[in-house]
Amino acid sequence: MRYAYAITAALLAGGATATLTMQQPVGAQVAQNAPGSINAEAPRPGAPMSFADLAAKLQPAVVNISTTQKIQVRSGGNAFSGTPFEELFRRFGGGGGGNENGRPITREATSLGSGFIISPDGYVVTNNHVISASPEGGSGAVVSSITVTLPDRKEYKATIVGRDQTSDLALLKIDAKNLPFVQFGDSTRTRVGDWVVAIGNPFGLGGTVTAGIVSALHRSIGINGPYDRYIQTDASINQGNSGGPMFDLQGNVIGINTAIFSPTGGNVGIGFAIPAEEAKPIIDQLRTGERIKRGYLGVGIQPMTQDIASSLGLPKDRGEIVARVEPGEAAARAGIRQGDVIVKVNGQDVTPDNTLSYIVGKTAVGSRLPIELIREGQRKTVTVTLGERPPEDQLANSGDGDEDQDDGAGSAPIAPDQATRNAIGLGFQTLTPDLARRLGVAATLRGVVVSYVDPSSDAAANGFQPRDIILQINNVPVATVQAAAAQIAAAQKAKRPTALLFVQRGNNPPRYVGVQLKN
Repeated sequence: MRYAYAITAALLAGGATATLTMQQPVGAQVAQNAPGSINAEAPRPGAPMSFADLAAKLQPAVVNISTTQKIQVRSGGNAFSGTPFEELFRRFGGGGGGNENGRPITREATSLGSGFIISPDGYVVTNNHVISASPEGGSGAVVSSITVTLPDRKEYKATIVGRDQTSDLALLKIDAKNLPFVQFGDSTRTRVGDWVVAIGNPFGLGGTVTAGIVSALHRSIGINGPYDRYIQTDASINQGNSGGPMFDLQGNVIGINTAIFSPTGGNVGIGFAIPAEEAKPIIDQLRTGERIKRGYLGVGIQPMTQDIASSLGLPKDRGEIVARVEPGEAAARAGIRQGDVIVKVNGQDVTPDNTLSYIVGKTAVGSRLPIELIREGQRKTVTVTLGERPPEDQLANSGDGDEDQDDGAGSAPIAPDQATRNAIGLGFQTLTPDLARRLGVAATLRGVVVSYVDPSSDAAANGFQPRDIILQINNVPVATVQAAAAQIAAAQKAKRPTALLFVQRGNNPPRYVGVQLKN
């Protein structure tokens, strides 16, 4: 099960209620939930009084999936690690990740998940992460076996027909006949408030049925790139439910349970499922042996936060800003530049619910698309011929990390520039080739280095640290402290509430951050 951690809060309210009847003026607008304004359907048979018949019919097609893999025990797991006593401790049976010959110790690990049968001859759908090697196993770890257990406790060894890391889907095959199976439904007809039933194997307990409603649609949770578009539900989903089906009241599979929001690792009433409209085409392609191809623009993007939008004078939640352009890819060939704000693709608005990654990823490789963007306050349209999205591991290696790095410079910061400190809470020094060498970045890099951060400033709240490198301010390159101060002063003169900084930390890809100005 994947986790996305969040802080949760609960509010309880109780007491008596009273009903008031008020006269509404003729033709006046009424509340959305005014008496008589909602044509609610009568409860269908079996809901909400009981889901027993539905569960009895569907449970036989939901399976448990377990995997085994070899995991190397990590060394250095004792109190003497890194001290002169480490070798002595190991000799006398203290462990430390190796045997008496110094060879790594491995152990067999298992993982559990869920799946469901989609054909009588044994095709089984699950999440890719359910059958993937655990990160604990190291880069060379592989799953050695996959076992599918039916509700009647019959076990079958499974083979992988196909898997797709991008959508987090996998298709397995077991050697069996006349199996109970279920079919995908039409998740595009699903509405917020509809009843849903989830079946799976939470915590390895075996077939478990939970029920709830659809809490939200098209929910973005920051994972799976072009497939970051989920059904949210309050039906209980826990560890081991991954890969299991979400059913509507007609017994159709409308989602595949995949992720939860949780501060504890357990259910807090916020779970996410891959919609059937996204999953079924992928599964159909995997079943026929086709390689999954997706459109690729070749840009690094950021959403339009309030600070970034206000610094550009643009509305929030419309469009995404280009943080980098990959050389030689579709966007570069079409003339898209870093700093452009892409607002529309092929006639579709780019919004938090309809992201650039989602639109492009759903489009065929080679398609020609008009892209509307805003550059330096002017709207323009370019035509892009989409390339093919690289494998996810290749994209990950291209770097989009923002982990802290100690550059080891160790030098005392130069006194901050008074003007920029007063205006934005940051002091700068010019990035010289010598300073670049000490920071571990290319000597050809041009910008200003953060030498001071006012702890009470918005810049500090946004995570700025000494040794961060500012490459641009308001999309204008700044190679000196004077240039940086001039751009901040220009933003103040224009009465902009924020300044847009293009910041790089170490050798990580730069990102846009909007910082409030002290006008």
